[in-house]
Amino acid sequence: MPPPDDATRLYHILDSACKAAVFVRGKSREDLDSDELLALALVRLLEVIGEASTGITERLRAKYPEIPWREMANTRNRLIHGYFDISYDLVWETITKELPPLTRRLKRIFKEENY
Repeated sequence: MPPPDDATRLYHILDSACKAAVFVRGKSREDLDSDELLALALVRLLEVIGEASTGITERLRAKYPEIPWREMANTRNRLIHGYFDISYDLVWETITKELPPLTRRLKRIFKEENY
C-alpha cells in the first residue's frame, strides 16, 4: 500500500480540526478538568493533526508557508512525549483559537489544489 498523499493527510488534519470544534461546542475550559473523555479526545485529535502534518510534502509546505506545519508537529511531539505534563490551558487555546482559522485556510487549500 502506498503512503498517504498530501490530499489524504490534509483531510486528516481538517477532519480532526472539525471534530475538535464539534467536541468543544457548548463546553468551557473547565470541562477539560472534569470530563476525562473530552480531554482524551481533544488531545488525540491534536496528535493526529500533528502526525499528519509531518507527512506533507515539501512542495505543499513551500506553497503554503502560512500554515504552521512545524508547530503542529511540535504540538504532537509535546503531547506524545510529555503526556505526564499536558497543559489543558494550551490544549483549549489551540482548539478554540488556532484551529478555526486553520480550518478555514485548509478548506481553501482543498479548493486551490482541486482535492
